[in-house]
Amino acid sequence: MKFTEEHEWLRVEDDVVVVGITTHAAEQLGDVVFVELPEVGDEVTKDDDVVVIESVKAASDILAPIDGEVVEVNDILADEPGKVNDDPQGDAWFFKLKASDLSQMDDYMDEAAYNKFIG
Repeated sequence: MKFTEEHEWLRVEDDVVVVGITTHAAEQLGDVVFVELPEVGDEVTKDDDVVVIESVKAASDILAPIDGEVVEVNDILADEPGKVNDDPQGDAWFFKLKASDLSQMDDYMDEAAYNKFIG
């Protein structure tokens, strides 16, 4: 997995990149009450706003970590946004991207570097 300074995680599965938020981010947000996901087929560019998360504390945007096309979204989160708090680095992923250029992931942190970053 790779991690961004915006507290997103990225996991490569075959030819797609799965994107979610870290446990640290979910804890900072508090209870998530709403998640707005992108549409399958959306073309995104790195740093585009892709997902909106609302919690009891604040609203936050999730940015596209790399360029690509949204090929799948986690529809369960629309009905059960609290899953983000329950399993942020597992079942509560947000979307999957068909990456235009996987080398964009090279700039992100591995788990050890991320843990030091949030340290």
